[in-house]
Amino acid sequence: MSYNFSDFQDKTKKTMEHTMEQVNGLRIGGANIQMLDTVMVEAYGTKMKLNEVASISAPDPQTLMISPWDVSLLQAIEKGVMGANLNLNPVVDGKIVRISVPPLTAETRAQLVKILQQKIEDGKVMLRGMRAETKKEIEAREDQSGVSEDEVKRDLEELEKKTKAVSEELDELLEKKKTQLLKV
Repeated sequence: MSYNFSDFQDKTKKTMEHTMEQVNGLRIGGANIQMLDTVMVEAYGTKMKLNEVASISAPDPQTLMISPWDVSLLQAIEKGVMGANLNLNPVVDGKIVRISVPPLTAETRAQLVKILQQKIEDGKVMLRGMRAETKKEIEAREDQSGVSEDEVKRDLEELEKKTKAVSEELDELLEKKKTQLLKV
């Protein structure tokens, strides 16, 4: 009876989604509404994601526009964007918040590549943790009756194959985003 990898696959899928979310939040090129996905706003006594309290648009490649559904949140949105460590300066303009996205300098691009590499490495660390946990579960099955050493060995090989595939996906994501970042 071979090991059921569905739990491992669910966890790796969530890890990939989380890493993609983190990477998409990086400023690559011009204005991109995903840049603001990580911004949290103090609203109604709790922290909420920016896209839960406002609509976000990119009217041109150098500008982001945030239209809050409740105008009283303008200052909180401005504060949230400034506190998100995105190097963006929001400006309250009547009932909206405008953000001018300056072009990336070579120095900024180099910093963003380092941040990108760190986010991908964080994803790989999570993956290695899941692999170690699953490996322990597979090895613990060796003591059970009806499970042969060959089955355990096959399951461990399958685990390594699945882990390598996800790790390669993360590497591809890194290279793709790095190319986008360094393209002037």
